Amino acid sequence: MAKRPISLLRLKDHCVFHLLRLEEALLRKSKRSWCIVNDGVSNPAVVMGISGKKEALVNLEKAKEQRVELIKRFTGGGTVILDRDSILVSLICEAKDTPEVPLFPRPLMSWSKTFYEPVFGPYGDFRLSETDYTFGQLKFGGNAQYISKSRWLHHTSFIWDFDAKRMKCLLHPPKEPDYRKSRTHEDFLTRLKDHMVSRDKLLLGIEDALSAQNFEWEEVGLEEVEEEVKKLHANDRMLISTKRVA
Repeated sequence: MAKRPISLLRLKDHCVFHLLRLEEALLRKSKRSWCIVNDGVSNPAVVMGISGKKEALVNLEKAKEQRVELIKRFTGGGTVILDRDSILVSLICEAKDTPEVPLFPRPLMSWSKTFYEPVFGPYGDFRLSETDYTFGQLKFGGNAQYISKSRWLHHTSFIWDFDAKRMKCLLHPPKEPDYRKSRTHEDFLTRLKDHMVSRDKLLLGIEDALSAQNFEWEEVGLEEVEEEVKKLHANDRMLISTKRVA
């Protein structure tokens, strides 16, 4: 199989609101394939899926006390709280570059597990539990996706560590995956730092996973990506769905 090009953007402590809007623009308008890795989120944020209702998902009083902003992303899926202990990885691909990836939600999710197998498989009983990554029955990564006829996006928030106090900004969701079995956040989550050798091992593992799937990655800088997005916007007013929530 011929090598397939993908642009790799590495970020550190980047604003998640800006990151999601950047991803949305690249998904909707770019014709390139992208892998975006953001190590940490500068300002704590609760991020809900596009149909999420803050009153049902967020303890608004605790979020206000802890100065946690609320964001609604352009993809579906569950609600997560992000901070400097979160690692975000997004794959945005042209369908023609990945003919082995079925453009349907469940098959794409299953492919993603294969993609991450070399990263997490050596460290425990790595599973795709419904739409989450787990070691056994303990969650360490949440996923969301977007699929169109010619492009797809799969993005993940990995839990390197978490603050139990900050987790209290999240309410128990009205709808939960079966494997959670009504457990609290503290009881069904696990920290990657308790399983992996180092944070760098995870970050470098993403590059190995790309190579294992025959992607030939070329590193790009944020300025280059923002310039491309500006050009994509130039002749077309694009509707961006990612919003801050008051």
